[in-house]
Amino acid sequence: MKVNQPHDLTTVQFSAQIGIKPESIRVRLCQTGSYFGVTPRKLPNGRLLWPADATEQLLGKEGAA
Repeated sequence: MKVNQPHDLTTVQFSAQIGIKPESIRVRLCQTGSYFGVTPRKLPNGRLLWPADATEQLLGKEGAA
């Protein structure tokens, strides 16, 4: 039996979950090295993969502020 594991998110998927443009995430990443504390993994081909729980990380930090 196969257990479903969460998959990392592309920048487009991550942006759709939090309701902003992918470009906004990329700009913030270039300026600060993360998107409000959430850091992606960079693949050898240059693409970014965000942690599967990136939305929860971000919303958790916003809720604590």
